[in-house]
Amino acid sequence: MRSAKNIFDNIDNVSILLYGILVFLGIVNIYASQYNADTSFAFDLSSRYGKQILFTGVAAFIAFLIVIIDWKFFYSLTYLLYAVVILLLIGVLFRGAMTGGATSWFELGPFKFQPSEFAKFATALAVAKYYNNIHSKYISLQDKLKTYGIILLPFLLIILQNDLGTALVYASFVLVLYREGLSGNILIFGLIVGILFVLSLLLDQILLVSILSGIAFIIFLISRKRKKEIIALGGILIASMAFVLSVNYMFDNFLAPHHKVRINILLGNKIDAHGAGYNLIQSKIAIGSGGLSGKGFLNGTQTRFDFVPEQSTDFIFCTIGEEWGFIGSLFFVSVFIGLLLRILFLAERQRSNFSRIYGYSVATILFMHFLINIGMTIGLVPVIGIPLPFISYGGSSLVGFTILLFIFLNLDSYRLQILR
Repeated sequence: MRSAKNIFDNIDNVSILLYGILVFLGIVNIYASQYNADTSFAFDLSSRYGKQILFTGVAAFIAFLIVIIDWKFFYSLTYLLYAVVILLLIGVLFRGAMTGGATSWFELGPFKFQPSEFAKFATALAVAKYYNNIHSKYISLQDKLKTYGIILLPFLLIILQNDLGTALVYASFVLVLYREGLSGNILIFGLIVGILFVLSLLLDQILLVSILSGIAFIIFLISRKRKKEIIALGGILIASMAFVLSVNYMFDNFLAPHHKVRINILLGNKIDAHGAGYNLIQSKIAIGSGGLSGKGFLNGTQTRFDFVPEQSTDFIFCTIGEEWGFIGSLFFVSVFIGLLLRILFLAERQRSNFSRIYGYSVATILFMHFLINIGMTIGLVPVIGIPLPFISYGGSSLVGFTILLFIFLNLDSYRLQILR
């Protein structure tokens, strides 16, 4: 533990300031989303606004504890923390309460907590430590598979909880591994698979196969027609055609009904204004109605009259868009991106692989949440239910993201001492 007079030495104040601004914006907009002229929420701990203030106090206290703890504590207990989280993810499958269709919560009297929110920082620590312990610059296939296993285990357990939104966040680790030397071809492959998946749902499969064949034929004509290139081109074409022809089967048999409906609505294959598409329609109306400068604090009609479901959690950005408009939304986005860029800057100045990899994990996890949450409120990704970091209502979410960030700020403060 640090000595008393050195508690805040070397802690990055810029990151803490940006974090504080985001948490404050969260409290303000949760209050606005729950506001009722006939009821005061100021000191009502039964309201979501009051509870969020309480959660903020808890998060601040935990952040303080993290700051004063020696970095070796997190490094030495990394695998233990990871094991505990995995056990909690398994336990919630048997003893968890169902909320929003997902069995991902433990109920302890009046309190609930979501283990998957804490699995993020534990997984990030485990990946960082495992990579840090690889002393060779060349990472063997066995080491890569073990790393993938560390990431896939919590991912699969969260999938079993029927919480697809949280599980998708683990795709962010691909960006971390890319920074550490993963081939860019993996990213290109993932992008192509995603494009083919969407096109297979939008276009007739025979038409799409014909288009792929035509593209392959053109590449064949303009290539040097080497035997290896022809074989590779043929293999890629066959694999692409097989994937395209199997998309409908996978879509019909592997996705939950509500996920299929939301994807079809997003792609325009189905319109359900009074059902599954209601959230998205009302979300767009709320954000669009804010205009340039917004309707003003507590004056959002879509928000105040509960047209937008889950407006204090997954759709909190609607409140920002409606009441603060484009200018307010731009300010929020700028602060959030500023925090992400600051974390990346801090990560790059680390002298240890452990701190750098963990820093990149923090940035990519926050970015994935930010991208998916705002994307689903404006109709760019399916509505899958995922909180906006530091803004959405929820104790598990706020505390989990706070731990995620402040562990890195702790490691950064020791950057001149951590050499491994």
